[in-house]
Amino acid sequence: MRDLANEQKIFEFFKLLGRRVRSEVRVYITGGATAVLTGWRDTTVDIDLRFEPEVDELFRALPELKEKLWLNIELAAPSDFIPPLPGWKERSLFIGREGRISFYHYDPYSQALAKIERGHEKDLLDVAAMFERGMIEPEKLLELFESIRPQLYRYPAIDPTSFSNAVDRALV
Repeated sequence: MRDLANEQKIFEFFKLLGRRVRSEVRVYITGGATAVLTGWRDTTVDIDLRFEPEVDELFRALPELKEKLWLNIELAAPSDFIPPLPGWKERSLFIGREGRISFYHYDPYSQALAKIERGHEKDLLDVAAMFERGMIEPEKLLELFESIRPQLYRYPAIDPTSFSNAVDRALV
């Protein structure tokens, strides 16, 4: 089993990744890495990320850095599990810059809705932490959920009724 990622390991990963890229790239982290860097968890099992544009330099660097840092690194984002929310890029929170890479927390509303849809206990605790820290607001979360409801058919693993009920429960 690989090491858990703490804040220091995540920033070390950012630094090493920033040395490997020659073009401008945005890297969006999500899930446990956001939880660690915003302070409601000390560690995470993996670093979930997405980058734009998808440059070969990054794809090639990930396996080496995964081994060097003995971390789990996954290519995953909320938009892999739920429809992309309108304005997600603008709501993504800037973390910092290393070399030519700008690092962001993937939009908190997208993260929250993906976690609500998944419904694991740890995910729901993360959503509660996001509410407590003022990262998300109930009215906006519901508004954004309603904006993607017509697109849920594109994600066959999602049961729209169950997802809607889960959103309602999370807002209580």
